[in-house]
Amino acid sequence: MCMNKAKVFKIVVMVVAGILALGFVVMALWNWLLPNLFVGVHEIGYVQALGILVLSKILFGGFRGHGGMHKRMHHHHLKNMTPEQREKFQAGMSGCCSSKPKQDEV
Repeated sequence: MCMNKAKVFKIVVMVVAGILALGFVVMALWNWLLPNLFVGVHEIGYVQALGILVLSKILFGGFRGHGGMHKRMHHHHLKNMTPEQREKFQAGMSGCCSSKPKQDEV
């Protein structure tokens, strides 16, 4: 799974552009809403908006990425199950996470 340098460069540019755009959106929303809603809240600059993004990532998202160790642990457990255990587990998950009703609920 080897990516060429041009593709990696495009991905990096898109990620950086997305972060910069998101910083502008945070700044615009903050300056539009918060000073009018709350007394004593001042407008912020672009760098402060990026700081808010980093702070919110630390407080609410962590730095694990999507899945991370949690996803690998579940994959490890599924890998060590017998076929019967895996089938029972998957049937239970599809019952609680599916939008389709179970046969006994119809």
